[in-house]
Amino acid sequence: MTSPNHYQAVVSSEWVDYNGHMNDAEYARVFSNATDAFIEWIGLDEKTRAANCYTIYTLETHLCYKQEMHEGDKLTIGSQLLDLDDKRIHLFLTMYNEQGEIAASQEQMLMGIDQQKGKGAAFPEAIHNSLLSLFEKDRQSKIPKNAGRTIGIRRK
Repeated sequence: MTSPNHYQAVVSSEWVDYNGHMNDAEYARVFSNATDAFIEWIGLDEKTRAANCYTIYTLETHLCYKQEMHEGDKLTIGSQLLDLDDKRIHLFLTMYNEQGEIAASQEQMLMGIDQQKGKGAAFPEAIHNSLLSLFEKDRQSKIPKNAGRTIGIRRK
């Protein structure tokens, strides 16, 4: 976890599936909630979104599961900004269990959207400056092992 932005949650009984652990869709939900927290943390809260008619959409995600999470388990999600341009964010989120072990990760491509035009648009200046400041810190950190993974069956 490189940025001070951390999202925390506890696995609820509703998130547990017939296998007795957190359902895969719930990992996606928790990562989505953590992304919303990240978006607010960089300054794009509800008031700013309304004032600028601006929001952020998710374009792509890649979720990797490492360890099972069970009902009552506490989790923390940290974020690392891998890259950005004037309207896109390449974000990496890591879920940790109570022991500090990686339970899952999600890589995302996000895009800023002008809500009046319904298409991609540059970040408002204050948000872009916030992202640039974060990127300067996060780019000094090691790129996570799962970043840039592709799905496929490895053949020998």
